Amino acid sequence: MSIVCQLPWIAPPTNICILSKKFCWSLLNWNDTEKNIPAWLPPQTGVLCLCPPSSDIMVYHPEFEHAGQKAGLQVWRVEKMELVPVTENLHGGFFTGDAYLVLHTIKNRNGAMQYDLHYWQGSECSQDESGAAVIFTVQMDDYLHGLPIQYREVQGHESSTFTGYFKKGLKGVASGFNHVVTNDVEVQRLLQVKGRRVVRATEVPVTWDSFNKGDSFILDLGEEIIQWSGSHSNRFEKLKATMVSKGIRDDERCGRAKLIVCDDGSEPERMLEILGEKPELPEAHSDDTKMDSANRKLAKLYKVSNADGDIEVTLTAEENPFPQSTLQSCECYILDNGANGQIFVWKGKDANNEERHAVLKSSEQFIHKMNYPAHTQVQVLPEHGETPLFKQFFKDWRDSDDTVGMGTAYVANQIANIEKVQFDVSKLHDSDAMSAQYGMVDQGDGEKKIWRIEGSDKVPVDSSVLGQFYGGDSYIILYEYHHNHRKGHIIYIWQGAESSQDEIGASAILAVQLDDELGGSAVQVNVGQGKEPDHLMSLFGGQPMVVYKGGTSREGGQSVEADTRLFQVRSNPAGHTRAVEVRLKTRVIQRLSCVRTRLSCVEAQGAEKLAGILQVTPNQLKEGDEEDAFWDALGGKEDYCRTTRLLSCKNNFEAHPPRLFACSNKTGNFLMEEVPGELTQDDLATDDVMILDTWDQVFVWIGDDARQEERTEAAASAVKYIESDPADRDPRTPTVMVKQGFEPPTFTGWFLGWNHEYWTDDLLERFTKGL
Repeated sequence: MSIVCQLPWIAPPTNICILSKKFCWSLLNWNDTEKNIPAWLPPQTGVLCLCPPSSDIMVYHPEFEHAGQKAGLQVWRVEKMELVPVTENLHGGFFTGDAYLVLHTIKNRNGAMQYDLHYWQGSECSQDESGAAVIFTVQMDDYLHGLPIQYREVQGHESSTFTGYFKKGLKGVASGFNHVVTNDVEVQRLLQVKGRRVVRATEVPVTWDSFNKGDSFILDLGEEIIQWSGSHSNRFEKLKATMVSKGIRDDERCGRAKLIVCDDGSEPERMLEILGEKPELPEAHSDDTKMDSANRKLAKLYKVSNADGDIEVTLTAEENPFPQSTLQSCECYILDNGANGQIFVWKGKDANNEERHAVLKSSEQFIHKMNYPAHTQVQVLPEHGETPLFKQFFKDWRDSDDTVGMGTAYVANQIANIEKVQFDVSKLHDSDAMSAQYGMVDQGDGEKKIWRIEGSDKVPVDSSVLGQFYGGDSYIILYEYHHNHRKGHIIYIWQGAESSQDEIGASAILAVQLDDELGGSAVQVNVGQGKEPDHLMSLFGGQPMVVYKGGTSREGGQSVEADTRLFQVRSNPAGHTRAVEVRLKTRVIQRLSCVRTRLSCVEAQGAEKLAGILQVTPNQLKEGDEEDAFWDALGGKEDYCRTTRLLSCKNNFEAHPPRLFACSNKTGNFLMEEVPGELTQDDLATDDVMILDTWDQVFVWIGDDARQEERTEAAASAVKYIESDPADRDPRTPTVMVKQGFEPPTFTGWFLGWNHEYWTDDLLERFTKGL
């Protein structure tokens, strides 16, 4: 039966639209006073009918009609239960006493829209406005057909997805100020600027007591903006603070304010007039927000039920990576990575509406029950809208065939301006994006030298056996390429699966020595057997890369060739093949493909070329037509792997978008801080060691001003990063050492508008000259 409630300020439901009943129930909890009555509701007469759980009646806000209609960012502030749009020039400024909705819309290549919906609550936000923001979030999710990925954001602890929208910095403004600040010349406030990756400008009291030697501060006086940097702040931090100051001048003051940049000890008179005589300032406050990599893998999976109105969670799996089959479409789940400061809520497409609509409330109850901090980050994901951060906790995640662009297109949030490109070897010199996505600096026709490691020395390998390796050896390959009139060098360190630890260690030392001989400009790529990058496989003149079993390849020292040998031939997306000698047993054979695709044709050609290298006459056999002699050579016919190998055309940069981290071992723990948003060159701090993870390989970028201990630990940092990945990465994933100023196109192609002259002069001086 229906519940009828007399609310005098709501007219007959002529303007009520069909969405969900949740909001109607929530209206009863609002204090029925004039200040809490939403202005967008109809005039004060009539009866509102609240219906039983089977009904779907909801009043929705007129602003929803503008939500997600085109690609871009939209921001609304919740004010007296109203949704008030925030103009684009004020994006990134948030009042600490308010709650906000932020909608990021992406138009996928197939024309479908993808949504990231955040609700943000300030540190001084009232419970009423915070609750209203949750209600509006649930409503907008319904209005957009349940497609948005929802995020719960708490001031000071925002997700990297959220902070990535505001590369100029987040400005937290005290709630006592007027919301309309554009062109306001009467304002007087002090902002403390902190952060290197995520830059936050937080309003603090206008007094010298707020200052310290390690941070930058912005004294905003309306017609004048004074930026002050402490004596212990470095140039990179000053540069970020200057960007925030410029944003205030250009966006909030429409370019009409005067911007003054000064350092500790050179304060202008106007600043001293406002603050008084400067006292002795304290040292910088330490508030390290980096995450300990040891917590990345700590995750559990719970099934969620709220049948009785209260959340019930049942532990489903406690060790990741989890099987994807654990997720059932008729259920909702919580993936608990709370030790790392985040939880995920997954909504099955066939779960009941009560559970789907209550997921935000359920997540907050879960955080409370687990005694996690109130600022724990929350992502709410619809089925088929899973983010890469969620998928990394599952083993061999596969997107279903009916996914409408949600899973793969999420990459646009990180590299929206990098188009997926088809491989064309003739265009490698013209496209850094292609070089990056396929790991190819060129087509492999540059000058090359190869050495085999013998003891503690390297011995040249004759060019007649170029591309032939032994699994018991380690090798160094030096490759010279030219790109955009720039000469570059790549040092590949290839380590066989059976190579001794002594030779592996010697190969690393000798590679460093070779790099020193080249002036320290070479890119070093550490490669384990079986994880060869596409470019390495292209160096052998169209011949397959061959890896023999057994011992050393030194002249006269090879393992004795067996009378019968078995090789497995595989190709990569660029059409290069690798032939690896495997154990002579039937069960190691794998069916390649049921359909004779281009890929299998390339592999067949590679097998024919291998026969030429081995100087044998090939006899082609099709599966099912094998002669008895074939099985006899393998020791008899046995069962073998008949599963068709997946020939996915999805590029890895869609399934695993590139991620950039600043890493440190300063405290004895391996700490990481992710750089949010689209990757740009100014994200690379010259006094840091950075990790760029492109999934197929991990780049370690070393800035010119990085400390010596960070340089020494750079390679170890990459290994620790791979080991700590919750996706259970292959430890043989290649690591690439890159030095500032010598970046190859396989690295630069991941960044927007790379400029090779970017670091030729001082960035801070160049930026301040244009103020």
